[in-house]
Amino acid sequence: MTRVTIHQAKTHLSRLLEEVEKGGEVVISRRDKPIARLVAIDAKRPERKPGRFAGQFELGPAFFEPMSDDELDRWEGRGE
Repeated sequence: MTRVTIHQAKTHLSRLLEEVEKGGEVVISRRDKPIARLVAIDAKRPERKPGRFAGQFELGPAFFEPMSDDELDRWEGRGE
């Protein structure tokens, strides 16, 4: 872990980002008080699989019917 001041972070941002990309961590401090941590973003996203939930639930015809005014009011936060 590398600790730098705000001024150092602004001056050496490119170098600090390279360090973070390699798995490092940078703590940015103001007057010896840590105020921020610079870390890499986990770029891996879960793999999407179409049809992954096929057969696990079923939507009946009632799902496609319009909501009653009372139910719609509750969904929109105007009801109980």
